[in-house]
Amino acid sequence: MKTIKYLFTGVLAATFLFSCGGDKKKEAPKEKIKLGTKKEEKKVDDNVANLVIAGNDAMQFDKKELRVKAGQKVILTLRHTGKMDVNVMGHNLVILKQGVNLTAFGNKAATARDNGYIPAGAEGDIIANTKLIGGGQTTSIEFDAPAAGTYDFLCSFPGHYALMKGKFIVE
Repeated sequence: MKTIKYLFTGVLAATFLFSCGGDKKKEAPKEKIKLGTKKEEKKVDDNVANLVIAGNDAMQFDKKELRVKAGQKVILTLRHTGKMDVNVMGHNLVILKQGVNLTAFGNKAATARDNGYIPAGAEGDIIANTKLIGGGQTTSIEFDAPAAGTYDFLCSFPGHYALMKGKFIVE
């Protein structure tokens, strides 16, 4: 009986040894893929100013000053980082021409609900303006920077101009 156990164990061991060894098949080389390592190179155009400004539910812009060069193409992006609806806490950004009274413009704008709080006939007072957006929304506009100088910007939603204002500086 012991002889059969030894013989059986020996045959089993030999089977494992011979089946595990032998010729190794050549495998095709595996292609290595690295995710997220290739960066796209973006061409930087000195004649384009990309500006981003955000407004929140506490009636605040995250910047009080925006700077560009005279004649530069401006791409201005406004983000509403809050959660409130456009009818409750809407924001826009309006850049006024020099000499336009910010308070007077803001008071007129408060009555222009149907026009996105941009007063009718005030187009001559504005360099550029975004549309009115609510919480979580983003909007962008493109325009050419005016002559060198300092210009006021504001949110024209009723009452917001008191806190949501700043300077658009053209060098």
